[in-house]
Amino acid sequence: MKKILIILLLFNLKFGHVSSIEPEIFVQSTVNRASQVLSKDISKEDKINELKSIAKETVDIKGIGFYSLGSARKNLDNNQKQKYFILFENYFLKSFSSRLSEYTNPKIEVKGKEVLNKNYTIVRSSLISTSERPEVKIDWRVYTKNPDSPLIRDLIIEGLSLARTQKEEFASILNSNDGNIDSLFKILKEFSKN
Repeated sequence: MKKILIILLLFNLKFGHVSSIEPEIFVQSTVNRASQVLSKDISKEDKINELKSIAKETVDIKGIGFYSLGSARKNLDNNQKQKYFILFENYFLKSFSSRLSEYTNPKIEVKGKEVLNKNYTIVRSSLISTSERPEVKIDWRVYTKNPDSPLIRDLIIEGLSLARTQKEEFASILNSNDGNIDSLFKILKEFSKN
């Protein structure tokens, strides 16, 4: 009986915190999953659907969406926020998956991490060069407030933040339409249809 208790205690000590995922392992796992999908011999549409599923699990789409709105989000009522999130999610998933589906088996190697604070870690990686393309540096901004469920909040490709670029694009649309949120809704809706 004592032996069993000791084994259980050791098991708990060793595996009690297994649910906490290190950001660099989370990123490498996410990349590996996407790479497996891209190397499958399936239709582009099937690849896109599988990539969307991975994105829904690993990316903080809602967080990116509200960040992309900038200060304009403060002026939205709850119905507009709900509508925006639905439109943004469709827009994001289509944009992300259709761009990524063009790659065939990209190899990304995680190089290290930099813990910014308890909420954010930057994971450094590289898209390994091939005869067709040079090496590309990719930093992943991972939201780690809940260590059991980290989420990707941004990709910084060769120093360019995709979330910041998105925010600037949305600000430009709103500025050229007198801050009318419906103009942004219309563009997001049209993009998702095509």
